[in-house]
Amino acid sequence: MSNGAASSSGTTTEALPIGRPIAGLVPSLIGFGGAPLGDLYTHLDEVTAQETVRAALAAGIDLVDTSPLYGHGLSEHRIGAALRSVPRESVIVSTKVGRWMAAGQPKRDGSGYVGGLPHPAVIDYSYDGAMRSFEQSLLRLGTDHIDILLIHDVDVWTHGDQMERRFTEAMAGAYKALESLRASGAVKAIGVGVNEAEMCERFARAGDFDVMMLAGRYSLLEQGALAGFLPLALEKKIAVMLAGVFNSGILATGARPGAYYNYKPAPPEILARVARIEAVCAAHGVALPQAALAFCAAHPAVATIVLGAVTPQEVARNLELVARPVPAALWRDLKAEGLLAEAAPVPGG
Repeated sequence: MSNGAASSSGTTTEALPIGRPIAGLVPSLIGFGGAPLGDLYTHLDEVTAQETVRAALAAGIDLVDTSPLYGHGLSEHRIGAALRSVPRESVIVSTKVGRWMAAGQPKRDGSGYVGGLPHPAVIDYSYDGAMRSFEQSLLRLGTDHIDILLIHDVDVWTHGDQMERRFTEAMAGAYKALESLRASGAVKAIGVGVNEAEMCERFARAGDFDVMMLAGRYSLLEQGALAGFLPLALEKKIAVMLAGVFNSGILATGARPGAYYNYKPAPPEILARVARIEAVCAAHGVALPQAALAFCAAHPAVATIVLGAVTPQEVARNLELVARPVPAALWRDLKAEGLLAEAAPVPGG
């Protein structure tokens, strides 16, 4: 597998930076996120979907994250097919528990995916439910082990007023299952994947976790995890996988009409703040997503940044952004204008 990043023109850029260790695993700084491969926003061409995963692997990305939720198994199927083109031990595979697919039952609405497989998801954080989810993932991915296994979506965002019940169920059930799998060697690292920093902190205090994936709550736009969870992660030596670092799109597209924030059209106050950040970036000749990636990579708790893509060209574009340097003056100006938390680590700081 090449350690250079393939560009859209077929050439290679400099070697992809290495992230920080996760329970002895050493991922690339940029990981591949499989959520879009579940037909999240649109129905994807099967060949292109698998070519996108292969392009990421060929470019030096060696961590691939997915979940049974993503297209109700479709993302795992597509990633599994692509993984068969490379040695299994060359890739760090991350997936999740908390849902298993009920084959043969009518698919219900509400998955959030426009496409995917015709299997309804059953939310289940019990011990047996986690083991069932794990076994289904092994079959879809075509592997005999998972490197990173995360308890998925135990947060208010997903469960509303049922969250406390789900948290109790997960710690009594799914967590015990993951501990058992880690002890057996079937899984190398265990953790959680959620949308809220507060839940990362709760899980970190409640169990012995190696890694946590936090989506959307530590970015160039918002640093809610800075005071509580991230220092705790450093203290407990919990590696952090960051996802949603573009806050569902607005830090990639900029403050244009229709830009998305938290999977919905951005409200006026978010558009205004992003426009101010974008103006500072432009003054330094830096693209907004370029600054967003560089900022997230600077925190010492962050092991890898997981980015989704649906074409090989998107993979190449993401890696080209990571390779571009960002002047130190940009961070000083963002902090001076109150657009970035003063305590936030920045590149070179």
